[in-house]
Amino acid sequence: MPNYKHNSLNEFYKKDKIMPLYMDIHKVDSDDFTVEDVIKAHMEDMAVQEKFGVIQRKYWVNEPDKMVFCLMEGPNKEACHKTHEESHGMTACNIIEVSDDEYNLFMARGSTEENDLAYKLDGELDSGFRTIMLVSTSDLCGKYGHYIKEIHRLLKQYNGVIVLQPNDEIMASFLLASDAILCALAIAKLLKSIPDNFEYRLALVSGNPVDQNGTDLFEDTKQKVKILCQIGLSKVIYLDATTKALSSKESNTPKVNHSDLKIVGNHDFSFCEKLSDILNGGLSDPNFKSEDLGRQLGLSKAQTYRKITALTGMSPNTLIRELRLRKSLKALKTNHKTVAEIAYDLGFNSPTYFTRVFRNRYEVLPTSFAKLNAS
Repeated sequence: MPNYKHNSLNEFYKKDKIMPLYMDIHKVDSDDFTVEDVIKAHMEDMAVQEKFGVIQRKYWVNEPDKMVFCLMEGPNKEACHKTHEESHGMTACNIIEVSDDEYNLFMARGSTEENDLAYKLDGELDSGFRTIMLVSTSDLCGKYGHYIKEIHRLLKQYNGVIVLQPNDEIMASFLLASDAILCALAIAKLLKSIPDNFEYRLALVSGNPVDQNGTDLFEDTKQKVKILCQIGLSKVIYLDATTKALSSKESNTPKVNHSDLKIVGNHDFSFCEKLSDILNGGLSDPNFKSEDLGRQLGLSKAQTYRKITALTGMSPNTLIRELRLRKSLKALKTNHKTVAEIAYDLGFNSPTYFTRVFRNRYEVLPTSFAKLNAS
């Protein structure tokens, strides 16, 4: 067993640190890819880094997918790029700037060997993958705020790190996919026990810290988990196939009834992204119907119905109405507009019709829900 040391930014960042922090991704196109090669390349980086004012800090190796992620300090992206280029020629596909807070929230877990290679606590290589959970809740009667504290407690119990969001959604990052799934099941069990009208949606997606395109840490993964929460059926746990695959390889793989979960494959994600874009662009149009959705998806009416129902558990027209209502919940919480203004903004033909479908769906009047949140 290697001699591990605890991985904390406090160990290798001085308080007067002024250089930015960067992470990159290397996609290796070689059948001879080995961890030993990556270790050698890291040592070569360290031999020339001073020339470019760069400090190599840590790196993660994803052997199956032949990817490497490097963490470094440097004066700029170009200096980080030049270090790799001169030392071994394995230049990065993408380099992004990362704040200390982002690093601590998503990556600062596990242990690190003396050569800076990232490992998990059980001695297995840390691939850099993280599982991100998103929970979206709506308390329709205003009596269950204390359940949010319970969600936070469960997240900590299952080793999740909470990533603060600017709204009522709760995001958390997990080192182990199996911890994330067990936590999701525990949260779902907790929220299903609420006797009154309480809505929630829950999704899990796993991915790389740095994508080959993008500028934000876990940009693609965060976008995907938000899409699943947006279009997914209420009170169902959605997760991507990567999360399931990662969990199956871990020592604490949960034994779960997969009827409690909805697994979305990689091919389906492309459809979900296109579906989300079309819906976000069409919901404000009162004339936007399932026929328009099918036409923009390039599918027949029957194909549109089958595909959307299989993924979301809702018919196309029901999905359109549901997403309008979900957006209305957020709008009513802000209290910046009247019920009539919100109704028209979201494509409802009249405030009266909006009030009727809102009450039928949530068992409360929109005006009452707005007053509840105002108080």
